[in-house]
Amino acid sequence: MAYCETETETEKCLVFRLKQGDPEAMKLVYEQHSEYLCAVCSRYVTCDDYIHDILHDSFVKIFTNFNKFEYRGQGSLRAWMVRIVVNESLKFLKKNGKQETVQYSWDLPDTNNEEEETPDIAEIPEEILEGLIRKLPDGYRTVFNLFVFGGKSHKEIADLLGIKENSSASQFFRAKNMLAKMINDYTSAHHG
Repeated sequence: MAYCETETETEKCLVFRLKQGDPEAMKLVYEQHSEYLCAVCSRYVTCDDYIHDILHDSFVKIFTNFNKFEYRGQGSLRAWMVRIVVNESLKFLKKNGKQETVQYSWDLPDTNNEEEETPDIAEIPEEILEGLIRKLPDGYRTVFNLFVFGGKSHKEIADLLGIKENSSASQFFRAKNMLAKMINDYTSAHHG
């Protein structure tokens, strides 16, 4: 088996070892990326038991489909694995009816059409901010994460979720306002 000599060769070497079916390389990939991928999954799904199931399914898919992965430079492995985790998370939400809120957003509270003032998040710990995002309703959270963290356009989100483009934009607007209110409330309670 090939082992890497420099840090810049590490990912490329790891990919080579994975393509050879090296179990030590699989273990290393899991150890290096599972925590990050778990955090990615938790942006979409809030129940820890489901997150671990989705992460497990994602790693099975990663390792069984590794022959389809094309190395495109440093970071491409992580980006590919993130796409798989996001897709598995969305599949879970669709399968379990968790995305109905995307299509039926008018049933949810927060019909305020005024935009909340953009809060200052500099003083808020990252884990608190992540927790507030996780409190968004499933549909809002899904669109918010795909737009903000996934870098998807509203058209791409609409195609992924099977909704209209303006529904995606509306969901994002409402998610952003709801999150801004939660952040402002948190700031008032802890720094007021």
